[in-house]
Amino acid sequence: MIRLLLACALFLSVPASAGVSVQEYPIPEDLYAHDVWADPAPDGPVYFSAQSGGKLGILDPKSGKVDTVDLGRGAAPHGVIQGADGAVWLTDGGRYAIVRVDPKTKELKRFALPEDGGHANLNTAAFDGQGALWFTGQAGVYGRLDPKSGAMKIFQAPRGPGPYGIQSTPGGAPYFASLAGSYVARIDVASGAARLVGPPTPRQGARRVWADAGGRLWVSEWNTGNLSRYDRHVEILEGAGARAAPLRGLRRRERQGVGVGLDHADHAALRPGEREVRDLQVLERPRQRAPDPRPAGRGVDAGVGGRQAGGVSLPLSGRKQKSAPRRAFKAP
Repeated sequence: MIRLLLACALFLSVPASAGVSVQEYPIPEDLYAHDVWADPAPDGPVYFSAQSGGKLGILDPKSGKVDTVDLGRGAAPHGVIQGADGAVWLTDGGRYAIVRVDPKTKELKRFALPEDGGHANLNTAAFDGQGALWFTGQAGVYGRLDPKSGAMKIFQAPRGPGPYGIQSTPGGAPYFASLAGSYVARIDVASGAARLVGPPTPRQGARRVWADAGGRLWVSEWNTGNLSRYDRHVEILEGAGARAAPLRGLRRRERQGVGVGLDHADHAALRPGEREVRDLQVLERPRQRAPDPRPAGRGVDAGVGGRQAGGVSLPLSGRKQKSAPRRAFKAP
C-alpha cells in the first residue's frame, strides 16, 4: 500500500544549522497529490491537484481534514495556483481546459482550449503582472488566457515539445522551462513571443522554474540533478550570471528529477526524483555538500507553490514510510 502525504516544511527564523520542522498530513490514496499551492494567509488552506482522482484537494492544516472539489468526468489536473482574488486555478490535461474554482462556493468555471490547442498535455500556469494567465503544454505549446473575457491564444513553443514549469517574477514577467527543449524562456506579454535563456549545462532538461523575491530565477534540471540560478540584474539572455549547483551526495542515476519551491525567506526546497533525502536541511550555499541520502522509494515530479508563514508545502509519495524526506537550500 502506498501512503500519500502532504508535508509542510517550516523554515524557522533561526540559524540554518538549526534545521527545519516538518509536519505531515495523510491524504486519501486515490487522490494522488501532484502540484501544491498554499494560501498565503496564516493557517490558510493548502490546495493540491488530485490528478488521478480528477479533483481539487483542499487541506486544512489546522485539523488535517481534506476536502475535495470534483472537476468532472475525465478531469486530470496537473498544475494548481491561486489568483489575487483568492480563486484557485488548475490546468486540466484530461479535459483540455483551464479551470477556475471559487474556494468558498466551490463553483467551477471551465475555459476550454481552442481547436488549435490540440493535445496540449497541459502542465502548469502563472499570472503575469497584468492579470493574464499564462500556461504551458508539454506537447509543444504555451498559451495566454484573459480571465475577464475568456479570450485564449495558443503559441507554438521554440524547439517543439517540452514546456513544463512556468512562473512570473515579482515584476510580472513570466518565464517557462522546457524539459525536452532544455531551456528557459521569457515571454513577452505584449507579443507573446518567447526569448530563450540558455542554462549553462547542455541537455540539462530544465523542468521547473521559480522566481525569488529579488527576481532571481531558480531552475531545476531534470536530466542532471542541478539547481541553476539566474540573476535578473545581469544580461541573462547571454548566460551571464548563470550558476549551476549540483545536488551533492547523489549518484548520477539517482539525481534525476528535482522539484523546487521558495518560501517567504527565499529558502528553496528541493526534491530529487529517484531518491529522497531522509533529513530536511537548510544549506547556506547550494554548492555545500549535503549528507548522504537513504532510499525511500521513487519520487514523482511535483510543483511547490504558495508562500505561507515562512513555510513550503510539498506533495510526497513513496513506499511505506513514516517520514517524508526532502532537501532544502537557502538562497544566498
